[in-house]
Amino acid sequence: MILFSRTYGENGPVLVILHGLFGQSDNWAGIARKLSDTYRIYTLDLRNHGESDHSDEFSYDLMAEDVIETLEAAFLEDVHLLGHSMGGKVAMVVAQRKPELLSSLLVADIAPKYYKPHHQEILAGLNALNPAEIASRNEAEEVLKKQIPDFGTRQFLLKNLGRKEDNSFEWKFNLKTITEKIAGIGKATDSVESDVPTLFYKGEKSNYIKEEDYENIISLFPNAEFKTMDGAGHWLHAENPSEMVKTIREWISKNE
Repeated sequence: MILFSRTYGENGPVLVILHGLFGQSDNWAGIARKLSDTYRIYTLDLRNHGESDHSDEFSYDLMAEDVIETLEAAFLEDVHLLGHSMGGKVAMVVAQRKPELLSSLLVADIAPKYYKPHHQEILAGLNALNPAEIASRNEAEEVLKKQIPDFGTRQFLLKNLGRKEDNSFEWKFNLKTITEKIAGIGKATDSVESDVPTLFYKGEKSNYIKEEDYENIISLFPNAEFKTMDGAGHWLHAENPSEMVKTIREWISKNE
């Protein structure tokens, strides 16, 4: 599957960015614009998200193959690949399968390990909302509020509420397939070693990457380095975009 992409910048090293679960390419637009003076940036919509095709199939194997196919179709090489959360796992699988495409990898707040399912409340809230039956975003938020109390999370999810040609609402992500396949999102990556230089960048307040994970990470990514964003949780790029931009610049400069 060739993925939908947004592009920023015309010259310099290539940076490709992969969003997380329920995200989309334009979640990274602000950071991409700040970096576009130095890099050619592609932000992708992973399958079943944003403007990319919807499918009944949804797995890390397929998402990684989609990214590889998209990079190869665009004749992109020596790519610096950045992925957040689910997108970080996709990026790891790409590095394990096609390391020759990459100059470096930057994984934002996710490890290659197994994670227990933890999106049940979000999925319950999303499935309780029928976009075709609502008249406004405010009405949608009131429905979501019953299952999803956090305001920031609701606003993030509501960015995926789009309008159809008849002006009715629809989800931009494939809620049916994501709901059916959600257990696979916690799956660990394959036990395949990749020597791509990799930065694992965690939030200080996040528990997605723990110190006890480092040994396993290094066994799979022996050229791994680790960095922590002070004061941040899981959403590094949203919580401190300027620090994220600085880290990206430093990492790419180091690996050019």
